[in-house]
Amino acid sequence: MGELKNCPSCGEFFNYTGIRDVCNNCAMNEEKLYETVYRFLRKRENRAATVERIVEATGVEESLLHKWVRKGRLQPALFPNLGYPCDNCGKLTTQGKLCVDCTADLKKGLRQFDAAQEFRDKVNNKESTYHKDLN
Repeated sequence: MGELKNCPSCGEFFNYTGIRDVCNNCAMNEEKLYETVYRFLRKRENRAATVERIVEATGVEESLLHKWVRKGRLQPALFPNLGYPCDNCGKLTTQGKLCVDCTADLKKGLRQFDAAQEFRDKVNNKESTYHKDLN
């Protein structure tokens, strides 16, 4: 059973079931726009078009292009200049929520944290290991 929500595009109420995040009318409009973009990209000379060029040529909002790439409807393997913004820095990425650079920075920070934690544990264990008997 769905829940009643406002459509983020038009503001109308719709029954949200988890499948679509917009009402039926907006979903149909999005589908028409998708077909326009897909027809544009299918032409050989447009396959390497950037997001900005696609927006300019088709009139489709950049956020819709990002949404379609995120959902896998437009695949960067076929259209190499497509992507969506990294949640951290905004650089275009094609998978996950973070770009390659932000992922590497995060992993580096975690490794440093683990190394520092391991060092603290060793220091704490040494202090408890060496006790002088005063008796």
